[in-house]
Amino acid sequence: MKRLTVLVASSVLLMACSKEEPTPEPVRPVLSIEVKSEDQESLGRFAGTIQARYESNLGFRVPGRIARRAVDVGSEVEKGALLAVLDPTDQQNQLRAAQGDLARVEAQWINAQANARRQQELFNRGVGAQAQLDVAQTDLKTTQASLDQAKASVNQAKDQLNYSELRTDHAGIITAWNAEAGQVVSAGQQVVTLARPDIKEAVIDLPAGLAERLPPDVVFRVAGQLDPSVNTTAIVREIEPQAQSATRTRRARLTLAETPAAFRLGTAISVTLSSAIAPRIELPLSALQDADGKTRIWVIDTQSQTVQPRDVTIISRTTDSALLDGSVKPGERVVSAGVNSLKPGQKVKIDEDSPR
Repeated sequence: MKRLTVLVASSVLLMACSKEEPTPEPVRPVLSIEVKSEDQESLGRFAGTIQARYESNLGFRVPGRIARRAVDVGSEVEKGALLAVLDPTDQQNQLRAAQGDLARVEAQWINAQANARRQQELFNRGVGAQAQLDVAQTDLKTTQASLDQAKASVNQAKDQLNYSELRTDHAGIITAWNAEAGQVVSAGQQVVTLARPDIKEAVIDLPAGLAERLPPDVVFRVAGQLDPSVNTTAIVREIEPQAQSATRTRRARLTLAETPAAFRLGTAISVTLSSAIAPRIELPLSALQDADGKTRIWVIDTQSQTVQPRDVTIISRTTDSALLDGSVKPGERVVSAGVNSLKPGQKVKIDEDSPR
């Protein structure tokens, strides 16, 4: 009897040991995102540059061959600074010719003046004729007019010689040269571009369709391409009325709300367009799961570190995101990847690299 009791106890012990303990559900690492309400609609991002609002295209007032350039692109110049010089040979010859004509006319004027004075003295003594006096006085007036004309020609020749030097009429920065030393240019031909750096603006090219339907509350955010932390807002100053035939774009010039020091002339910028919309929730398509003809997301309980499914309604979708109704609230955290392998109430570990 005692032996039987021992055998029964041993059997019971073996049966108890043969029962497996239930395996706990593994904690699954997941990627997640915090739901945020968006009240701005992006209309696109475009590359552009910082340019001066006011630019002057300068050229010589006389034709000639450029002898030398005094400054290079990027140089800062003051008012009256010398930019370029023409070969002055032609202007110098014109000045010499005008000075020679002036000397000849001055001699004629002196002679006419003496003759008129002599005829006046003879007429006063009663031995001169009135007709001869009239002719002498007329010659004097004619010679005086020729003298004035010769003096004007000399002044004009001096101006032409001065015009062989191209100088600035205001301070600025040289942004472009369109002619080189040795090149023959005509009067008024564009030679150099001078920009005034005191007022800067952003310049971008917009698609013609977008330029025509810009909403009135559109916001332009301008940021440096190399350093996006340097940014400001802007408003439209002007948009070209006609699209460029090659690119079908219209150039837009934007007035900056502020001008950071890093926004130098020629700085490459990125301009983002956005407009206000009704608040909405947008999630990536990887956060959605289709099950039993319904669409759902997995919401994380940050206190218990567990997940629960929630049915949602999609208002619209794009190639990589979906716009949802109000079934999910801002501030909640949802799983953004790997939703097909989750179970209700499953423990999860939020990946440290996931956005928060």
